[in-house]
Amino acid sequence: MMLDKLYIVMPAYNEEANIVHTLEEWYPVIEKYNENGESRLIVVDDGSKDNTLKLLQGYAQTHPLLIPLTKSNSGHGPTVMFAYQYALKNGATWIFQTDSDGQTNPKEFEEFWNNRKQFDAILGYRKHRGDGIFRKFVEKVVCLLIRFYFGVKVLDANAPFRLMRAEKVKEYVSKLRDDFNIPNIMMTTYFVYYHDKVSFREISFRPRVNGKNSINIKKIIKIGKNAMKDFKMLKKEMEV
Repeated sequence: MMLDKLYIVMPAYNEEANIVHTLEEWYPVIEKYNENGESRLIVVDDGSKDNTLKLLQGYAQTHPLLIPLTKSNSGHGPTVMFAYQYALKNGATWIFQTDSDGQTNPKEFEEFWNNRKQFDAILGYRKHRGDGIFRKFVEKVVCLLIRFYFGVKVLDANAPFRLMRAEKVKEYVSKLRDDFNIPNIMMTTYFVYYHDKVSFREISFRPRVNGKNSINIKKIIKIGKNAMKDFKMLKKEMEV
């Protein structure tokens, strides 16, 4: 019987105020679910201007399951794509993505992992979220756009708490550019559009304790405009 190879992947940008605490929360998870001895916690530093990378590298010296990577700054979406591609190249059978800002709760991972065999993807659903009314509004707009363009209903398109079969990640990542800004939104859409076995499970979403979120209103508007163009193009490709 082949044992599962889990890769937990996180993007990180200017998270020196949060990264050590986040590692202390999530490292025990990869230790516990390291079935074949080859599972890893991957944190990709997106060209941070602070000490995020230095802290990651220091933590890795005494925590061998952590692999800190770095790349030039390109934004959250492309960094997530980079992390997925790294996990796939290294033979992951399951990929779990979360963020490095400490807003997700690692205690909720166990339910996802214990139910993985029944699904192609188990995706977090933030019924209540601690990052403000504006972001909740943006998420609702995204879900409406997905329904308009693709005809599918999703509860939460972009939650950074998702466990996915690697073979499905490989299939859907191959449809997107390496610099695609919203890969998780599009992958959620693919899972539902192609009738994969997907489950949305409610998760908690804590307020950011330290640091500043790098995504502001101006960036959100720009990403939104580009997203609508991408949605039109991707929908045409899906209809072929």
